[in-house]
Amino acid sequence: MSKFRNKPTLDRAAAMLKALGHPHRLSIFLRLVDCCGAGRCCGTEAEYAACVGDLGADLDIAPSTLSHHVKELRQAGLIRVERNGQRVECGVDLQAVAELRTLLHQFDGVSAVAAKD
Repeated sequence: MSKFRNKPTLDRAAAMLKALGHPHRLSIFLRLVDCCGAGRCCGTEAEYAACVGDLGADLDIAPSTLSHHVKELRQAGLIRVERNGQRVECGVDLQAVAELRTLLHQFDGVSAVAAKD
C-alpha cells in the first residue's frame, strides 16, 4: 500500500503540488534548483537577493509578486529559507523533493497501460 494513503501525507503532497501548480511558482522552483542546487545554499543575503532576482528575470512579474511566490513555495515545504544573523541561506528542501519523487513514481507504468488501450 502506498505511503500516500494517510491524510497528513496526502495533505502535504497536495500542498506541494498546489504550490507547483502555478506556472510562475513552478518556474521559480526549477530555477532555484538550478541557481542554488538541491541541498546547497546561495549564501549571503546579497547572493540570495541576486538569486531571487534572477529567478524572476524574464517572468515579467513585480518583485513583490516574486516574493509572494517564494513565500508560497516555502510555506508548502518545497524550499527552506534560514536567516543566521545577516546571512540568509536558501535552498530546495531535499525531503520534499524525495516525497514528490516517490509520489510521481506511482505513475510509472501508467503510460504503458494507456498506450495499449
